Amino acid sequence: MLNTDNLSEALKKLKLASADSATDSVESCLDCLLKALAHNNADASEKVQEMGVLPMLPTLLDPQSSCTTKVANIIAEVAKNEFMRSPCVEAGLIPPLVQLLHSKDQEVLLQTGRALGNICYDSHSLQAQLINMGVIPTLVKLLGLHSDNTALTEMCLIAFGNLAELESSKEQFASTNIAEELVRLFQKQAEHEKKEMIFEVLAPLAENDVIKLQLVEAGLVECLLDVVTHTVDGKRDEDVAQLKTASDLMVLLLLGDESMQKLFEAGKGSVFERVLSWVPSHNHQLQLAGALAIANFARNDGNCIHMVESGIVQKLLELLDRHVEEGNVTVQHAALSALRNLAIPVVNKAKMLSAGVSDTVLKFLPSEMPPVQFKLLGTLRMLIDTQADAADQLGTNAKLVERLVEWCEAKDHAGVMGESNRLLSALIRHSKSKDVVKTVIQGAGVKHLVVMATSEHMIMQNEALVALGLIAGLDLVGAEKDFVGAGLVQVLHKLLSDERTAPEIKYNSMILICALMGSGKRGILNQPLRHSFRSNIQTKA
Repeated sequence: MLNTDNLSEALKKLKLASADSATDSVESCLDCLLKALAHNNADASEKVQEMGVLPMLPTLLDPQSSCTTKVANIIAEVAKNEFMRSPCVEAGLIPPLVQLLHSKDQEVLLQTGRALGNICYDSHSLQAQLINMGVIPTLVKLLGLHSDNTALTEMCLIAFGNLAELESSKEQFASTNIAEELVRLFQKQAEHEKKEMIFEVLAPLAENDVIKLQLVEAGLVECLLDVVTHTVDGKRDEDVAQLKTASDLMVLLLLGDESMQKLFEAGKGSVFERVLSWVPSHNHQLQLAGALAIANFARNDGNCIHMVESGIVQKLLELLDRHVEEGNVTVQHAALSALRNLAIPVVNKAKMLSAGVSDTVLKFLPSEMPPVQFKLLGTLRMLIDTQADAADQLGTNAKLVERLVEWCEAKDHAGVMGESNRLLSALIRHSKSKDVVKTVIQGAGVKHLVVMATSEHMIMQNEALVALGLIAGLDLVGAEKDFVGAGLVQVLHKLLSDERTAPEIKYNSMILICALMGSGKRGILNQPLRHSFRSNIQTKA
């Protein structure tokens, strides 16, 4: 056991020996220090700091010196302590350590990597400094050269995992062959822990679209499909974890336009077909990934049209039917997302409506989960766009309108509130039906459309004004009381008098005023509304 006096003596000798370049003396002092750090790291590190040893170490980090490995090891050990990291930086240890990454000695590389990793641990600014010093291409090269060295490989993976979190690293990673190296390394791994380490690097890297494509071209998808095949029926925790990670990563790769199209292969790709087979699976994780994959493939009209023609809608409806009772919210959300995207092309709408999509979607109307509510609303809104009969049928569904009015007041969930307002307006605009207008009036929806006309989003303002104009034209008598109560005239006055109001908003406001002033056989508004117009608008040209 080493006492404090022995350590102090060794550190004094180290300072003198390093100044004189006495290698033998330095070696023995370093050995003494390593033993002290192994015995009580914190105390020994504090002593190193007190005695001013750190500034001596850069000169000992000579690539030609036999001491280099031990010095790097000492730095790695002291930098385990948070209080020692800034002193290590101040002592100028980072530049010589970075230079040592070009060493051919694997033990030097390992200890150097540990030292840099510990000094820069949990510090984005220091990690960014390393990136600026060009460590990423160097480490990628090391991974390729020393892939058989387990310890060095793990050091590189840990470094990649930390650096990949920084956005500034992505461009550098994309300029290397990191995708090929990681896929090659993954293919060699049999152990769950090693695969997990690689997954932890792949996930942040795959957020970059350029790297997504590189990973696809390097064959990562085949690796992921293989993991799914081998773990889908597994009961062990590690099987469940790998299945989730592999399928999540697959979905992430599909978020890039180029990588997604490469895997879609005009709807004939083997990868595309494999992913579709996940939807009817009995495994919730695969159901989720399959539905999300479809939603990602459905990001352009051509893909959507092909998928609807190939019968994907029926698979999604069957999946949703299973989850009315099972109630897995993430699967519900994913399947609805896919249906919403598929419903965007005009040619798909009638086909999807005739397949019973709206009936299945309405089964989730009782849902209390905002993400499901949001996608449900978006799906119905896409489906009825330009589809008058469907808008009429849904718009006269009192339960739906009642739920929409309820969600129009969901102030804690702006997305749900916005979508419910837009769907309420869409039901009127696309149906142009007096029955729909009547249902909305009876359901107390008019006031929400008036509020929607004040939205900060111009598209929502326009949608509201057009719907209000139709209400005025189709059933002014029924809506008059609600118009007065919601302050419609004041809203229109504000829109017309505000110089910032867009021309199309003013145009639709004037059309609405005309509808209010000359609607139906009555020809004029009732006294309260007419008086309100006179007092608010008579001074405006």
